Amino acid sequence: MIKINYNSNIKNKYSAKDLQKIALKTARKEKKIMGMVEVNMVGDKEMTKLNFNYRGKKCPTDVLSFAWEEDKTIRSKILGQIYICYPQIKRQAREWKIKEQEELSRMLIHGLLHLVGHDHIKKEQAKKMFKIQEEVINELGYVSQKFI
Repeated sequence: MIKINYNSNIKNKYSAKDLQKIALKTARKEKKIMGMVEVNMVGDKEMTKLNFNYRGKKCPTDVLSFAWEEDKTIRSKILGQIYICYPQIKRQAREWKIKEQEELSRMLIHGLLHLVGHDHIKKEQAKKMFKIQEEVINELGYVSQKFI
């Protein structure tokens, strides 16, 4: 079972219930997704700071994930933290000509998959990760176009 703990320091139209629905659909596709996930909705300034501190990039990004058990030495019901940059989600939705809610869903799914070890550095890994991501997007009622 997946449980979302939602925090936001930026005005937006999404609730913990909205994010929980997305997380549950994702967990049905990827069984490793279980436990508590802290989801933080932030603005450009905070995301830029996080992106610089953890990735050396001085710009906002859409989503960052921090897995709690990344080193496999800590046992916890906490899966990790996800930071989503709401202004970046809005920009990407406009760029891709999709609904904002679809892009938010995609980035939450993406973050959840990262928390359980999925990555997109190598082509085979990316193919597997994006396949799961877009299957969940389709199950949420959106027509997947972005990564097909």
